[in-house]
Formats: sequence, structure tokens, C-alpha cells
Amino acid sequence: MSGLVKPNGGTVAKRAGIAVVLFVLAAMLLLSFGPSGLYVWIKALHVIAVMSWMAGMLYLPRLFVYHADAPAQSEQSELLKIMEQRLLRVIINPAMILTWVLGLWLAWYGFRFLGTWLHLKFLAVIALSACHGYLSTSVRLFSQDMNTRPSRHWRLVNEVPTILMIIIVILVIVKPF
Repeated sequence: MSGLVKPNGGTVAKRAGIAVVLFVLAAMLLLSFGPSGLYVWIKALHVIAVMSWMAGMLYLPRLFVYHADAPAQSEQSELLKIMEQRLLRVIINPAMILTWVLGLWLAWYGFRFLGTWLHLKFLAVIALSACHGYLSTSVRLFSQDMNTRPSRHWRLVNEVPTILMIIIVILVIVKPF
């Protein structure tokens, strides 16, 4: 595929090193605030992680819509494979991990895992994680030119994260139960 440059191992290692250094610096800064000051920072980072996760979860099925209509091994299909894999590996997976880690800490520190709204939110987040798993498997199938689903299927799948997001936001903000 012409025109696309894949980063070499040194570039990837350098980027990973920079990410680790930034993470360590951020963690040291957060820990300097103490537990009460830490809570609002963890909450802010959790919201950022959720937004990043949702952005990817909403965009990936849209890429699948275009990919399902692209001829296998065409230049368009090969470009979409790269876009899908990078979106999953660089944005969606790390954002999901951060969302879970920070969310569990917030649920423990802020609510001691109590509240019906929180239990229902966990169920919705588990469903969103299952959707994430389905999309991850689909990235692998697309990368092997083994997709069997039409673009209409991916348009419908694109609605699942949206519905779950609406449920989660209502449960967190309104706390109806």
C-alpha cells in the first residue's frame, strides 16, 4: 500500500517511553494532593477516559460500515484496516482500561460500592465492555478479510454504545434508584 508509513520499533518504543514518563509524572502530581484532593482529579481523569472510550466506540462501527462495502484487499480496505487497528490499540483499549480502573476506585472511595444506581451502572458498563469485545473481534476479522456482516449490521451496532451511554449518564447524574 503506497503512501502509508508504518512506524518502526524505535519510534514505537520512544512513544511508549514518553507515555510512561508522563503517566508517572501525572501520578506523582495526583498523589501530592492527598486523598480528598485526589478524588476530584481521579473523577476528572475518569470522565476524560470515558469520553475517549466512547469516541472510539462510536467511530469504530462507522469505519466498519465503510469497510463492509469496500472490496477485499483494495486500497480502501487496507487503509481502513490500519485505521481500525490503530483506533482500537491506541485509543479504545487504553481508554477502556483507564475507565475501569479509575471507575472502580471512585466507586469504592466515593460510594463503597453501594447504591442500586451504581449496580445498574456496572451492568451497563459490563454490557459496553462486551460490545467492546465484539468490536475488537470484528477488527481482527476485518484485518483477515473475514467479515461476513453487511454495512446495515454495522449501522445498527453503532447504536448500541449510544444507548448504553445514555443509560449510564442518566444513572450517574439522576441516580434514580
